Amino acid sequence: MPHVRESPRLAFFGGIYSNSRALTEALASARAWGAEGLYALGDFGSFGPHPDRVFPILLDGGVQCIQGNYEESLSSGADDCHCGYTDPRDNRFAQISYDYTAARTSREWKRWMGTLPLTRRLEAGGRRVLLVHGSPRRINEFLWESTSPVAFLEKLLADHGADVLVCTHTGLHWSRRLPSGRVVVNAGVLGRPANDGRRNVWYARLTFGREVGVEFVPVSYDDEAMAREMAEEGLPREFIETIRTGWWTTCLEILPAKERDRGRF
Repeated sequence: MPHVRESPRLAFFGGIYSNSRALTEALASARAWGAEGLYALGDFGSFGPHPDRVFPILLDGGVQCIQGNYEESLSSGADDCHCGYTDPRDNRFAQISYDYTAARTSREWKRWMGTLPLTRRLEAGGRRVLLVHGSPRRINEFLWESTSPVAFLEKLLADHGADVLVCTHTGLHWSRRLPSGRVVVNAGVLGRPANDGRRNVWYARLTFGREVGVEFVPVSYDDEAMAREMAEEGLPREFIETIRTGWWTTCLEILPAKERDRGRF
């Protein structure tokens, strides 16, 4: 298990979804803050254009990566993303996204994805930190803020030997400090807005001192250039509308009632 020096600052990037522009801006932000470790939690492709542009940025930036369901599926030649959706409309748009990403991701990068770990463990500030994509139980499990009770989270972290859990997959950032002192952080995603009517995206910064400090950082990027490229690549207008408005138009049926009520649709 790698050791990070006492009271480190670590930055965590959730699903990038082929948004190379947002990734570049987030890396610059994290470095300016003084991050001593950079971590990406999977789903590097999906949703956006030109997935192969993301991987050199990750490697050149020294970002430590784990697999998301996209990397697991692409590296194994699966027919779909194994995103975990159950609604037909959600699955239809997920299939469009996966087929596009699979066709435009090179074999070399697909092989690289297969070398990534499914999880990563760190020791930071005397705490055991577990990095996952969905949850410690399943790569595509959704940990929503409104449907993850304290008792469930306490048991989840205890069962998997973690003081701090960092995840993504839902697309919505949130954190919770548990009565035991354990901390759960959903880092959100860099690939699309957080269904809040804002065009920026988000990443998470954690500071490991006497307590674990959690900060969610908004990232602005050239979203209009990304929207134009998505249109040029023939991606669905629904995806483009999300980039331009900050409201989700797809993958809505999976949202719990409280999270969906915060959106427009």
